[in-house]
Amino acid sequence: MDVLSLIGLILAFVAIVGGNFLEGGHVGALLNGPAGLIVLGGTLAAALLQSPLSAFKRALQILRWIIFPPRVDLAGGIDRVVNWSLVARKEGLLGLEGVADAEPDPYARKGLQLLVDGAEPEAIRSILEVDFLTQESRDIQAAKVFESMGGYAPTIGIIGAVMGLIHVMGNLADPSQLGNGIAVAFVATIYGVASANLVLLPIANKLKAIVMRQSRYREMLLEGLLSIAEGENPRSIELKLQGFME
Repeated sequence: MDVLSLIGLILAFVAIVGGNFLEGGHVGALLNGPAGLIVLGGTLAAALLQSPLSAFKRALQILRWIIFPPRVDLAGGIDRVVNWSLVARKEGLLGLEGVADAEPDPYARKGLQLLVDGAEPEAIRSILEVDFLTQESRDIQAAKVFESMGGYAPTIGIIGAVMGLIHVMGNLADPSQLGNGIAVAFVATIYGVASANLVLLPIANKLKAIVMRQSRYREMLLEGLLSIAEGENPRSIELKLQGFME
């Protein structure tokens, strides 16, 4: 569990609600159904219009990474590659067949199978690079769905504010109708700016960071597998791969 994400979300909520309370306001003043519908509905609509279905579905799938990020153990991965190189040195590349069959990571399993099949290093690089670059591109595109929502939300908030003011101007003769229109105008702006800067854009940036860390892990595996294919010494492989550590 990513505790920082939880703290960030809670702190953002507390900052807005607490600041409003300290200024003499109340929670009810920040709750406005029409403003929420305009901002949230409009932002979602814009993101749906911009994004391919595959990207939007992937964005929903990886949203949980904000709280439950996938485990990326670079140090453990280096140890695994070194162990593979030791097996290959003792038993030859065919000795990795059992290791490949038991490997839970599809990417690593594919690379090990290529080694067992006797593929040339350049062929291994070409095949595995396509895999990890395609996955990286797919996940980055999904993260950009939230980035786009963060870009649209403040503008949709302004649209909500203008609509509220239009309602106000149309009811100047009836003072009882002015309060609701003014509330929609100001609360819509808060919803748009706050959701973008406190939720959507931070989510997009965190997802991108997770994706890049996964890509670095796969690149490390690729370099390790290529080193094994070229018959490098296990100690040399370990020293090379340590450069991927943060």
